[in-house]
Amino acid sequence: MRPPRTDRGRLVLVLCLAVAVTVFTATVPLLRGWFDLRVYYGAVNDWVHHGGRIYDYRVPGTTYGFTYPPFAALSMLPMALVGLNTAIAAALLLDLVAVAAVLWILVGRELRRHGWFGWALAACALALLEPVRDTISFGQVNLLLLALVLADGRLLSGGRGRWGRWAGAGIGLAAAVKLTPAVFIGLLLLARRWRAAAVATAVTVVATVLAAWAAPGASRFYWTHAVWDTTRVGRLDYVSNQSLQGVLARLAAPGEPSRAVWALAVVLVLAVWVWRTHRALRAGDWPAALALTGLVSCLISPITWVHHLVWLLPSFAVLVRARRLRTAAVLYGLLCSSVVWLWFDDSSGLDGFLGSNTYVWITLGLLLTLPTGRPHPTSRPLVGSTGEPAPAPAPGEPPARPYTTRP
Repeated sequence: MRPPRTDRGRLVLVLCLAVAVTVFTATVPLLRGWFDLRVYYGAVNDWVHHGGRIYDYRVPGTTYGFTYPPFAALSMLPMALVGLNTAIAAALLLDLVAVAAVLWILVGRELRRHGWFGWALAACALALLEPVRDTISFGQVNLLLLALVLADGRLLSGGRGRWGRWAGAGIGLAAAVKLTPAVFIGLLLLARRWRAAAVATAVTVVATVLAAWAAPGASRFYWTHAVWDTTRVGRLDYVSNQSLQGVLARLAAPGEPSRAVWALAVVLVLAVWVWRTHRALRAGDWPAALALTGLVSCLISPITWVHHLVWLLPSFAVLVRARRLRTAAVLYGLLCSSVVWLWFDDSSGLDGFLGSNTYVWITLGLLLTLPTGRPHPTSRPLVGSTGEPAPAPAPGEPPARPYTTRP
């Protein structure tokens, strides 16, 4: 089926898709009612206006409270100055800005070829993706953190002049707000980007110290108790937990999963990540290196809710750029389907093991098979044998063989 060739036809198609997406989103998936944003708002509001302690707050009628590092609460202080509805509107606006930034960084070059039509189709596609729609309807911060990390990746891959000296700051801020993005500091070390790794670490440390100064009691409680208590976040065996720990927890339910087995699985996955990421870096393929790191962050985290899987978006950009369109389409369809929720009540048996962990299998499969070795058009070489950009080929030397997905 060919796309319409006239602007009128394109407009009609986009309007039809927008209506279909709206109907689907309003009727089929579970709407989350800005639940996580209500947690953030309630904790910060109670802290500022009632002298409460950040980690003691619970959403009325639930056992859920604030679970992020204290710097996250500090960065959310502006919410205490407005009402809940204003906070929701601001969060929605920030998410839309983050979506636009993520699209621009990942596939902006491709979308510019198609103008507004390409951007509209991409927006409709993202609105259907379960991790994205859950992030927005929960009022979560995942898209904002992804945008910060990808902005750093763009600086690192393109050497953006004087702005390049700040590369790593976005990763550092993301790691200070939520621990999972700290794995990207490991990527900087693996890429021998020592300055960027130092900047990221320094930003994380400064932000954490600032939070400790502003809320010493909360910081002490978080780093000595809350950070180790996964029960504050939710049940490990809950079907939304699409991490390695989630797989083991569902296998062991109603018992506890083996920590030794989980640690071994994490080590194995990290070894695969190091191997594949090193190959991507040697080939100058920074987008693939970022994508692989996003994948491993989801796998090794003790809890990876479905909405955390926005970290898979860079992998889809890599698949599209490598012309693995069928693979991307199949995985996209699965991630739109909410298929794991079919095993919400019972994940026992072979079908439960396979079906309830569908998103984990997708993440593992991408970690093992994501195409690497094709430098981004704006990228410069990432590492040579001494960590410096690889030298240009000598005169008369045949050029390197380009990456291709064909035999």
